[in-house]
Parts: sequence; structure tokens; C-alpha cells
Amino acid sequence: MKQSRNGLQYLLLAARGMLMGAADAVPGVSGGTIAFITGIYEELIHSLRQFDLDALRLLLRRGPVAAWRHVNGTFLLVLLSGILLSLLSLSRLVLFLLDAYPELLWAFFFGLIVASTWSLCRSIPTWRSHVLVSFATGAVLAFAVTRLAPSPLEASPPAFFFSGMIAICAMILPGISGSFILLLLGMYAPVMLAIQHLELGVLGLFAAGAVIGLLGFARVLDWAFSHHRTTTLALLGGVLLGSLNKVWPWKYTTAYTIGKHGGEIPLAQENVLPGSYQGLTGQEPYVLAAFGLMLLGAFLVLALDHFGRTGRA
Repeated sequence: MKQSRNGLQYLLLAARGMLMGAADAVPGVSGGTIAFITGIYEELIHSLRQFDLDALRLLLRRGPVAAWRHVNGTFLLVLLSGILLSLLSLSRLVLFLLDAYPELLWAFFFGLIVASTWSLCRSIPTWRSHVLVSFATGAVLAFAVTRLAPSPLEASPPAFFFSGMIAICAMILPGISGSFILLLLGMYAPVMLAIQHLELGVLGLFAAGAVIGLLGFARVLDWAFSHHRTTTLALLGGVLLGSLNKVWPWKYTTAYTIGKHGGEIPLAQENVLPGSYQGLTGQEPYVLAAFGLMLLGAFLVLALDHFGRTGRA
């Protein structure tokens, strides 16, 4: 599961982490999706699973170096550094694009996820009945999640802690967006503002919840891949397909609320065709640019898929 890497490959790993961080800043795109399409998903899950009693025994008996190797520490450190760097820098750009040119940003991610679904599904060796049921279940569940309306929580310390636990589970699942879960909980704006303003106390609570949720959920995923790999891949493929409802570029907001700092937060949105979008919203649909970005996103995934399968990623 672990891979030996040189300096250049670690730089590429950090870049993948930055892409994961940028994706997690968008309510609708999962960092787990980026991890999957860049070929590091199973290594990530397995490495997180290694934080167990064996790691503690190695730490006590053979020292920190042995424990570090056991948990694939260099891999996790480089990846996490890329994610944090992205959240502290690129997230501002992503949020700007989400506000100024949402159609183009969603279109790019739409292309990414369509190609990712195809890439994942082609890795499934046989499509038997239970595999098809798993795929359909994932698609229906993901679609249902994208149709939920936000139910705001009070931005209290316990809310930051428990929203971290819940959101991190979504962040490492391809297709399910941790940011969207935060939006459903009414915690998206408070968390993003805490990141931008470096509110360390709040971020510490959120991170503590995230660590507990991440280490626990990673065990579930690692077990699923070890014992039911094909069924798990089918389920995740369905989740990716169902999540496309959330990242359709042309949306019409039917209800919104005013956030804590005066910004509008959509409560309910309907997908519309590009031809109807401008009449309903008064916004330019950027149809040609959007489809161009869809193709670009799909091309990037297919290129990553090709390099991953030939051992060059």
C-alpha cells in the first residue's frame, strides 16, 4: 500500500494536497474525489488506519522513527501540508470564483466528476447484481443528500467540534462534500471565516473533532476496501454519479438566508438549463466557456488516470 517516492514525487504529492484543499473549500466538491482521481485514495485511507495500538507500541518500544514509518508519516505530512497551504491561500481564490463566476467553477468540477465516475467504474472487474445494487444505492444516497435543505446550528464550541467530526467523514468520501455538510449544518461560513482570520481556538476545536472522526471512519473504509473492494468501488462510483446534481453549473436559488456577517447563503436551489438560466437569474450563463471547462476537467482526470495506470503518476 505504501509507495517509495523521490523529491519530485513528494512535490507532486503536495500539489495533490493543494488540489484537495481547494476542492474542500467548495460546497459540492469533495477532497476525497481529488484523492481518488489522483491515485492516492487507498494509500491515504490505509495510512490513516495505521494510527492504532501497534503504532503506540512501536513508539514506546522502538521510538518515533519506527512509529513514523508505520503510519506512513512522510506521506501524510506532505499531503496535509498541501491541504493546509491551499486552505490558507487558494481557498480565497476558490471562494472568489464561487462568488463571481460560479457557473465556470461548477462546470470545471462537473467535468472532473463525470470523468472520475467513468475512471472508477472501468476499474470494476465484473458488474454482477450486488455490484449494480451497490452502485445504485450510492447514487440514490448521494442525490438525496444534495437535495437536503440547510438546518443552521448555533456557532458554539460544541457545534464546531461535532461539525468537524461529521464533515471530515464526508471530506474523505469521493463525491460527498464536507463543505456541503457544513453548509447543511449552518457551519460553513463560521468555519471559513475562522480559517481566513486564523481563529486558532475555534480551529482547534474543529480540528480535534475532525481528527477523531477521521481516524474512526478511516478504519471503516480500510476494512471495506480490504474485504469488499469491488462492492465498495461500486458504491463510491454511485456516490460520484449522484453528487453531479450538486455541481450542475446552472442553478436558480429559490430560497436563501442571511449569514452571520450579512452574506447570502442559499437554502434551496434548482438546476436549470443554460437557456433558462439568464432569464431566471439575470446572470450570463457562459455556455461555451463552461463546456470548455467541463472538457478540460474531464481531460485532466483522464490524463491522471492514464499516468496512474502506466505507473507514472
